[in-house]
Amino acid sequence: MTPELKPTDVGGCRVRLADFSTLTEALEYAALSRAGFNFYSGRGELLSVLPYRDLRDQAESLARRMIRAGLHPGERVAIIAETSADFVRAFCASQYAALVPVPLPTPAAFAGRVNYIDHIHPMMAAARPSAVLGPGVFLDSVRQAAADLDVDLLGTFADLERLPEAGADLPPVKPDDVCYLQFSSGSTRSPTGVAVTHRALLANARGIARDALQVTGGDRCTSWLPFYHDMGLVGFLLVPVTNQLSTDCLAPDEFARRPLIWPTLISRNGGTLSYSPSFGYDLCARRATNAELEHLDLSTWRVAGIGGDVIRPGILSRFADTFRDWGFRKEAFVASYGMAEATLGVSFAPLDRGIEVDRVDLGRLRREGRATPAEGDNVRELVLCGELLPGHEIEIRDADGTVLEEREVGRIVFRGPSVMTEYFGRREETARVLSSDGWLDTGDLGYLIGQSLVVAGRSKDLILINGRNVWPEDLELAIEHHIGEVRRGDVVAFSVDEQEAECVVILVQCRTSDPGLREALRSAVASVILATAGLNCSVVLVSHNALPRTSSGKMSRMRARDLYLASLLGEPQQHADAAKIASDPDIQVRHSL
Repeated sequence: MTPELKPTDVGGCRVRLADFSTLTEALEYAALSRAGFNFYSGRGELLSVLPYRDLRDQAESLARRMIRAGLHPGERVAIIAETSADFVRAFCASQYAALVPVPLPTPAAFAGRVNYIDHIHPMMAAARPSAVLGPGVFLDSVRQAAADLDVDLLGTFADLERLPEAGADLPPVKPDDVCYLQFSSGSTRSPTGVAVTHRALLANARGIARDALQVTGGDRCTSWLPFYHDMGLVGFLLVPVTNQLSTDCLAPDEFARRPLIWPTLISRNGGTLSYSPSFGYDLCARRATNAELEHLDLSTWRVAGIGGDVIRPGILSRFADTFRDWGFRKEAFVASYGMAEATLGVSFAPLDRGIEVDRVDLGRLRREGRATPAEGDNVRELVLCGELLPGHEIEIRDADGTVLEEREVGRIVFRGPSVMTEYFGRREETARVLSSDGWLDTGDLGYLIGQSLVVAGRSKDLILINGRNVWPEDLELAIEHHIGEVRRGDVVAFSVDEQEAECVVILVQCRTSDPGLREALRSAVASVILATAGLNCSVVLVSHNALPRTSSGKMSRMRARDLYLASLLGEPQQHADAAKIASDPDIQVRHSL
């Protein structure tokens, strides 16, 4: 009879907050603890348990098998990053073999096998892996995606375990070795693998645990975030390993089906640290009923982190109100800012302060690029994301590289020990964002209030119409706010260059085939944009779930624009309408707000 599984415990040894030289050294120490990973189903059933001591032993064994299979230090191993003990073992085995794991997304987030193959193939081609590993259920798709690549080893996790082990010595692992490649969010047409060294990983993990979250031996993590994204991989796999924390893991698709299992696991196991983009909190608040919340106790949840997308204060307020009677404190919210190019975290709001909002004059923000405090209707609420991790520097610069003053909006650039070494194999792309003296141009817009960072948007997503800077987030929020049929995440805005003019295109996911209702929706969206932004636009209706998302679940404006220009989204006549709007000056609205 199989003994009943029990989740891993907390602590068990003196806590060391990521003060190690390499990830393998950190795992060796974590193996002395009672902590580890626990994997749950969407119904809350404990599927498997992986204590760190077992992970260390199994990873070393698999590493020797990788070496016996002919893999050499520095070569890449692409691993389909399902939320399972198998992925964790393969990732850590790559570390012991001095290989470079490359987590790749699972197909759950994409519609159809062909789309999945098309999605992961350019990542594989960019990483040039010598081995590709994944679950058996995905193997046919993985094999097709790697068909034109020079791969020495392609198989399942079980195939790897059947390889011989004896006679293989583990190579040394050095702090400046590349620890893993993380593909950053954005278009999959030309994916960029962020190269993160052991030194950068440990610097970021130490800053997150020691300074940002103030981790103790009694902390416990809970996560539904995917292991192929930096917040899931670093935040809830590597930070726990390097700080001897247990993590209760739930697959993202299971969370999407039953979102309330997330707070349920926190309640059941006394979780203290958990993160989500805003939409995760929104989904839980929408699904919650009193019956489903019976016996829930969220009083242990001391850090409810937000990151990975635009932080929406209204959503967080609704979540706090919904779960207040079950012990959730609104002060537990911790806003943060980060990216794969910085390993993970860049800045974190102070603990126990909740969400702090800067209300600024929207007109001056758009016209002058200055965040002027204001009240009333024509304001934009932006969230303070706190100070940088110690040892890092930040500047806000204009297009010419001049450092701006407090509350002046410009490009966010920073440097420090957490910054990537390069985009793997892409020297020109690396040089565009990383200066010779270590400053990383994030591509994001923001400003400073004292030492606290406020993120205002993505500079590359800005729409330029007749000399005006238009923020696509403003257009998307206006549509979501004014049109009840449009759900959050159903709309994406961008501009296209048609015959030397810029046209604003709004893609809207539509769930009805009724011609009258579709036309009414197009008209309503166009009216909202005209009334709120003074712009004409082309409104393109697309099918449900057609809009592409990045690895973190955010809408990908770049990818959506690429698909639209390739006539892969929307109807042919709508593309012709967009070209007409762009080329006819009489159609353009030429006043500024």
